[in-house]
Amino acid sequence: MGGFKIPTAIQTPNESIKQRLNHIVDQNRDELIESVQELVRIRSVKGDPKSGAPFGEGPAKALDKAIEIARDLGFETANLDGYIGYAEYGSGEDYVAALGHLDVVPEGDGWEHPPYAAEIHDDKIYGRGTTDDKGPAIAALYALKALRDSGLPISKKVRVIFGTDEESDNADVSYYLKREKPPFTGFTPDAFYPLVYAEKGIINFDIFRDLLEKQTGVEVRNISGGVAANMVPDLSVAEIATSDIDGLIRFCIEFADKTGYDIKAEKLDDSVVIKSIGVAAHGSTPEEGKNAIMQLMSFLGTLPLDDSSDISKAISSINDMVDMKTDGSSMGLALEDKPSGKLSLNLGLVNMTDEKIAFTINLRYPVTFEFDEVVNPLKEIIKEHGFQVESLKNHNPLYFPVNSPLVKTLLNVFNDHTGSEEKPLAIGGGTYAKEMPNIVAFGPIFPGEPMVEHKPNEYIKIDELILSTKIYANALYRLAK
Repeated sequence: MGGFKIPTAIQTPNESIKQRLNHIVDQNRDELIESVQELVRIRSVKGDPKSGAPFGEGPAKALDKAIEIARDLGFETANLDGYIGYAEYGSGEDYVAALGHLDVVPEGDGWEHPPYAAEIHDDKIYGRGTTDDKGPAIAALYALKALRDSGLPISKKVRVIFGTDEESDNADVSYYLKREKPPFTGFTPDAFYPLVYAEKGIINFDIFRDLLEKQTGVEVRNISGGVAANMVPDLSVAEIATSDIDGLIRFCIEFADKTGYDIKAEKLDDSVVIKSIGVAAHGSTPEEGKNAIMQLMSFLGTLPLDDSSDISKAISSINDMVDMKTDGSSMGLALEDKPSGKLSLNLGLVNMTDEKIAFTINLRYPVTFEFDEVVNPLKEIIKEHGFQVESLKNHNPLYFPVNSPLVKTLLNVFNDHTGSEEKPLAIGGGTYAKEMPNIVAFGPIFPGEPMVEHKPNEYIKIDELILSTKIYANALYRLAK
């Protein structure tokens, strides 16, 4: 504490505690920013597993760096075989957790500032992971430092946990829970303020169709697009062989003019390359993007393909089942409830080989619906359209009582720091709160701020990073005292 004196103008004990923690956070502002930059400079996209790096070298390096930062701050740390790690302070059997993740989705195209340079422009740190979720994870760590340095008494341990597989399969949390007891309470700094009490269920699955019938005439040679199931794809490409190359290029120009889609055609030897440019967005809010794959499918559906070929049938079927709709209505899944709103659907990936064409779909269903209510009609309509389902994974909805002590505590902390009267939220995004018992999502996106995660030029405002750290410090104290 040094010679820090609590301001005499503060009237209540709670206010004094808040000011004390806030002051320490301000003292560590520069170090906090530098720590975030160090992590963002590591490209922690999931890769091939290796010894000590179950999710690839990138996530493992990010975990090592986070542990190094925590150790340099004087915390006891642990690295659980490269899956997940933590820093902790305090004593006792029960602990409070702040669980963030260090893995990121691929950067994609369209960046104005380098995605892994962590450059600062206009008081914002730019880079993949700044908001989702390296910035908030480091904010939680420096919040723990503020709590420790304050000397305030707490009755529980506090643990800041660093995951490395949140953007994929959450195998990190499964590994953790086989070796550690779950937290008594806590939060994940990976969504919105004031806090999230309900998260839609999430189903990821592939649908595919074998390509047995040979094509005649205009021939689709390959199709590709997308980088992740939970990202609205901003690029999709197809190669088309035709005897009338100039005619196909003109037809593409006319189609783009008519629909407003950003689709271009370029000659390549004896074929034409079609590029569909969309707008990236998070898979939980597909309506905020433009799906480049479905734009491409819409265009391919207008070509004079051989109707008897499997690829022609596949294109026709995917247009019928998905089209450009993002609410599942074209698949008979227009589900909605009061707590969490409408079902959302994102077609995130496509890949065509000589043997088959496959699509990956990310679907998020309202919290009051059961998995079987969604998946049974889904499988029926997919089967009717000649596709098969594989690699289906479900994450059940999260629905926390709004009057629970955890929700009330975090809500009070946020509103106290911001002078607002916000209400808890329900979201389509999926967070660690579905995987780790007894926690909810808490920040870092403030009300009214845009969603920049999973998009080009992702950033975090430095002032909001510091404010989040103050909010998290006070929340950890309130939960652990």
